[in-house]
Amino acid sequence: MTIWLAALAASSAMTASVAAPPFKNWGGGEILWDSFGVPHIYAKTEEGGFYGFGYAQAQNHGNLLLRIYGESRARAAEYWGQKYERQDKWLVANDVPARSILWFNQQTPQMQKNLDAFAAGVNAYAAAHPDKIAPDVKVVLPLNGVDIIAHAQRLMNFGYIASDRKVLVDPSTNEAGGSNAWAVAPSRSASGKAMLLANPHLPWAPSQLTYFEAQITTPGLAVYGATQVGLPVLRFAFNKDLGFTNTVNTMLGFTSYKLTLKGNGYRFDGKTLPFRVVTKTYKVKQSDNTLKTVSFEQKSTVHGPVFTLPDGNTTIALKVAGLDRPGVLEQYLAMGKARDWGAFEKALRKMQVVMFNIIYADRAGHILYLDNGLLPKRPQGDLAYWSGLVPGDTSATLWKDVHSYDDMPKLLDPATGFVQNANDPPWLATWPRALDPKSFPAYVAPVGPMSQRAQMSVKLMSQTPKISFDDFVSRKLTTTSLMAERMLPDLFAAAASSTDADVQAATTLLKGWDHRFEPDSRAALLFETWAGLFAPKNFTNQSNYAVKWTLDDPLETPRGLKDPVAAVAMLKEAVGKTKQLYGAIDRPFGDVSRFHIGDVSVPANGGFGNTGVFRTITWGPMKNGERTPVHGETWVSMVEFSTPMKAVGLMSYGNSSQPGSRHNSDQLQLLADKKFRTLWIDRADVEGHLEEKTAF
Repeated sequence: MTIWLAALAASSAMTASVAAPPFKNWGGGEILWDSFGVPHIYAKTEEGGFYGFGYAQAQNHGNLLLRIYGESRARAAEYWGQKYERQDKWLVANDVPARSILWFNQQTPQMQKNLDAFAAGVNAYAAAHPDKIAPDVKVVLPLNGVDIIAHAQRLMNFGYIASDRKVLVDPSTNEAGGSNAWAVAPSRSASGKAMLLANPHLPWAPSQLTYFEAQITTPGLAVYGATQVGLPVLRFAFNKDLGFTNTVNTMLGFTSYKLTLKGNGYRFDGKTLPFRVVTKTYKVKQSDNTLKTVSFEQKSTVHGPVFTLPDGNTTIALKVAGLDRPGVLEQYLAMGKARDWGAFEKALRKMQVVMFNIIYADRAGHILYLDNGLLPKRPQGDLAYWSGLVPGDTSATLWKDVHSYDDMPKLLDPATGFVQNANDPPWLATWPRALDPKSFPAYVAPVGPMSQRAQMSVKLMSQTPKISFDDFVSRKLTTTSLMAERMLPDLFAAAASSTDADVQAATTLLKGWDHRFEPDSRAALLFETWAGLFAPKNFTNQSNYAVKWTLDDPLETPRGLKDPVAAVAMLKEAVGKTKQLYGAIDRPFGDVSRFHIGDVSVPANGGFGNTGVFRTITWGPMKNGERTPVHGETWVSMVEFSTPMKAVGLMSYGNSSQPGSRHNSDQLQLLADKKFRTLWIDRADVEGHLEEKTAF
């Protein structure tokens, strides 16, 4: 199979450059663009909806879109030079170009038409608006359906699951960001109607993780939501009857097998086996614009392709789950088409989505938490064991299958009336706890610790017996730090006898603070600095707490000061560091923390999730007198399945990354004001806020 895939890879460049079929094959329709640059696509056929969605993505993200596809072809170094060589080699070594052709051929005939139509929409926009596309990315055109499936494979299997950094450098690398999600059942809802929050926290800098908001209406499909640029289906979505969202989970979908080398082969079950060896190539654009062809020998074993770790001494073979499952896009499409729990669960049972918790709610009142993904069936061991280098010299460790939908941790309609996830392990998906880690293999997920953001999530959902939609929205906007509420009383007690002027000034300032990360908060920067000293490694290290996190007391731990004297010394150190970084210990939070894109710069709110802030913003380092988000609040939607349906949302950084677009910063003020837009679902509302119309 490896040799055959390699042969296909040699032809992938030619395949990817074939012009998509002409527009007339896709049916007619139109795109109504609202005043926030959101496309509402109405098409006469399913493939027409895909065509319109491709056209819309090209209009709002054309330069980013084409660069993403060039990278996913494993031809970025050929197009743009040496800095892309490492990622091209990684994708070629893992057969991504060849497998993409195979996967495209394994799609249903309708899905093949859909993918080709999406590509044709991108091509059509670029052809109609050549002045809007940057010259350096035009080389990627034209696209076809293989390019779309190649990008899905790269993003899911070799981005979220097995990126080169995660496999070769640091298995704990999180390149996927984080998310919050809530689903509230009628029993907990003041209106008696289910509610759903979708709230991913991904990078703000334009990349393959950038979100795009849209509505797509075709025969059999009427869905609103968002997805990552380059994907032709909505991954965070709702229709009039149900909705679903994703959060990154702890799914470990790959294994690094440490090989024992012997002669020209490797040891396996007491024998020395030969490597399978295939010569692979990619091209690199040189400074004089000529192309250099780079050839390398790719070895593989019974496990998978072989790589040498950066230490130069350790040889591994990589096995990635899901490479035999080409249906991730079709599953998301089926989830969006579903109109009741039965159809939605049927889509989930396809088990094509490689990872992500899925949180769901519907008009009938069902809610769901599912620890979803392609989890290898392993013979023994916990997550820590399988996250490391696993012995590759025995078939005893070589997994062959993945767990079924029925095997995975899940909660359907729990008696508690809500489910939540904030990237924590599945065990606290509701409260009181309804899932027991002892009921599942130890490699499914770690027992803990549960982050303080996740604890705050549970606490916000548990505050009252009933939650109105207004409550739902206001709790989402909470900027209070759970860590501050928990730790400052103990710190004040420890500092009470100190005569140090810095400690006294810091204590006085912190005592007057309401624990929120708001623009006018004058103690937030000081607390954040102290918290970083007290709990290093992005506020996660628990060595300075008196009591570490425990599953037996999951919402009140970690807590206490292990060494009160040391904690007070850290407070004095924080005073000096805060002055150095920000000029004063009482600098207003919004003076230096800014939502800033282009010419728009507004005072910001929100804080680091690991300090127990639910409205999560991860702040970058100070630069030019300010700091801006690295990742955090991106796409947010909040819906209630009432009549009429309530739906609000926000795309923090705007719905376009194209130069000069009015929609690449037009929602920052709303973000700063902690306000949401009404999401225009009905056509009459869209037409009442119409900015532009595109017919096709």
